[in-house]
Amino acid sequence: MAVTFDAASRPDMSAFLRKRDDGRASLDLLVTGARCAGCISKIEREVAGLAGVETARLNLSTGRLSIGLANGGVDPGRIISALDRLGYPATPFDPGAALVQRDREGRRLILALAVAGFGAMNAMMFSVPIWAGLFDQELGPATRTMMMWMSAAVGAPCAVFAGMPFFESAWRSLRAGRANMDVPISLGVILTLAISFSETILHGRDAYFDAAVSLLFLLLIGRWLDHVLRARARSAAGDLLALQAPTACVVDGQGRERSIPLGDIRPGDVLRVRPGDRIPVDAILETGEAVIDNSLLTGESIPERVGPGQLCRAGALNTAGLLTLRASARSEDSALAAIARLVDAGAQSRSRYVRLADRAASLYVPVVHTAAAVTFVGGWALGLEPREALIRAVAVLIVTCPCALGLAVPAVQVVASARLFRKGVLVKSGAALERLAEVDHVVFDKTGVLTEGRPALVDASPAIIAMAAPLARASGHPMARAVARAAGEGPVAIDVVEHAGLGVEGWVDGRLARLGRATFVGVAGSRSAETELWFAYDGEAGVRLQFSDVPRADAGRAIEALKARGITCEILSGDQDAAVRSVAGAVGVSGWRAGLLPQEKSDAIDTLAAAGRKVLMVGDGLNDAAALARAHAAMAPGSALGASQNAADLVFTRDTLMSVVDAIDVARSARLRALENFGFAALYNLVAAPAAMLGFVNPFVAALAMSGSSLVVTLNALRARGRG
Repeated sequence: MAVTFDAASRPDMSAFLRKRDDGRASLDLLVTGARCAGCISKIEREVAGLAGVETARLNLSTGRLSIGLANGGVDPGRIISALDRLGYPATPFDPGAALVQRDREGRRLILALAVAGFGAMNAMMFSVPIWAGLFDQELGPATRTMMMWMSAAVGAPCAVFAGMPFFESAWRSLRAGRANMDVPISLGVILTLAISFSETILHGRDAYFDAAVSLLFLLLIGRWLDHVLRARARSAAGDLLALQAPTACVVDGQGRERSIPLGDIRPGDVLRVRPGDRIPVDAILETGEAVIDNSLLTGESIPERVGPGQLCRAGALNTAGLLTLRASARSEDSALAAIARLVDAGAQSRSRYVRLADRAASLYVPVVHTAAAVTFVGGWALGLEPREALIRAVAVLIVTCPCALGLAVPAVQVVASARLFRKGVLVKSGAALERLAEVDHVVFDKTGVLTEGRPALVDASPAIIAMAAPLARASGHPMARAVARAAGEGPVAIDVVEHAGLGVEGWVDGRLARLGRATFVGVAGSRSAETELWFAYDGEAGVRLQFSDVPRADAGRAIEALKARGITCEILSGDQDAAVRSVAGAVGVSGWRAGLLPQEKSDAIDTLAAAGRKVLMVGDGLNDAAALARAHAAMAPGSALGASQNAADLVFTRDTLMSVVDAIDVARSARLRALENFGFAALYNLVAAPAAMLGFVNPFVAALAMSGSSLVVTLNALRARGRG
């Protein structure tokens, strides 16, 4: 259906567009009213069909609709108008406003739930004596009518108030010329109330005020649980972003320093970063030389020396000297923000099972309306009274609500993703969990994956360590910290001066000492290597401290755990044979290849796939990006920002390789739970729908059965734990 827009009535919202260097643009909107996977599909399909829109992706957890535009000339107001006509009001996305909206929605759900609970309990108080007539305790006509009116006085107002979230959603959908899943729910509730009032006024046999409000009470429990689960998923990204410093030091035109909120940094601002602080945004080094620790971003344990005009990435740690930089990006483009967006993307991506559930749920509205109409018309034609035929039709509307089907996979994925997040694993998509559950072979990179990715002392004598330790304790350099760790607690050098890119000097026991590069210490004729430090007292010969990358403490245990699960393991590395052979022997991997180029790693993955293997690639995302993209499933450490953004399906943020084992266990458990939920939802509908059509289920029992099926699916999803 073509949609027309009144340009004169739309405000100018071009300021909310984020334009890119290639001429394209992006727009983020806060969409309200989306409740299920069907809503996601409807919104994305409608927006993506608009002229100038290339992509549209809705995050149901946050309500954030991310739109990719072909150019910056697309009018955001046109998109907002299209969403409004579709029945989903939208505004430019503002995190603060989104939080307020979510809090408002949560409070409204709690209030509606409380009213529905009050109404259900008190309506039943008057309904129970009526239902007691089934057990030969018949009430007199006057008493029966009074009880029905009392039940109406309590149940009907509570049902109207508690049903407003469903009624409003159904009305918006109908206004847009469509019918979502809240339409038959609303229709069922309204018809139940209408039948009940009719029975009460005409002194009939039964009234179902308690059924109407009980149905809403149980539906609201499910909606509230969904709200809470999604809030927990949202908090994952918030917890990551909380690792960023809230402020940054900016230098004004007069050279004065002032602290401003991180979100206020703009490209071109001059920043000062002190030793031990993280660089707040991507920035260009203005003067001097910086020594920065990129281990959070790249997994490389060796500090990187950066010269004037070079890029320092957000999230890198300044290990030495006061840095002056010029911002080249905003805080939302920082490393931690990029990783946090993985959590955001996880709620947006839909797996094969979810797409299957979407297709089944999309058939619900026409099928259930047809079934209800057939029940009413057929029952009346076969001799039932119109009242009895209508009651059966209402029972069909209620009992066949596809809540169990709609929750079958999303509930499992939300629970599994939340469980993995608590284990330090970020899930990029639900499809990733499905692929991970199928894995039968794991390929590891060596550096930063099987090894710790940070320097450790090699063959250093205790005497040399003790001499260098006072200076090492005063430095923030990664290799100096390795010396300090090896030495343990002890005295610290005094009058310490850190020389950026060279080393540190200070007084130890009344003697001037230096720790750093060979040339800084005064060792003539020695070429400084990136894996060594030199120490010397002033005027004396220097001694060398060598470092290497050691295997992770739990690498061997992780390999054994994978083998116990029937999964074979292999190492593909670009390092030299000796280094790879040593690590492979230490962790218990018999198959390994060394000296591989990135393309050769990718080709190796393709060869395994051609042989029918389902390969999980675990790499740091720098020289492994192609292999990660080729693998059936891919994981990367949280330090591997490139892989996190581009290729990996999952990211583990803790310094443990057992996260890979945990992820596979939870993925396999989640697959089993999802299939169980599908089977239960199908069986439930095969039994419940005919029972309602044949009159074995009245609206009250239908409400209990429908809500019970949703509860069973949700409780089963909570079993997606994995081993241990």
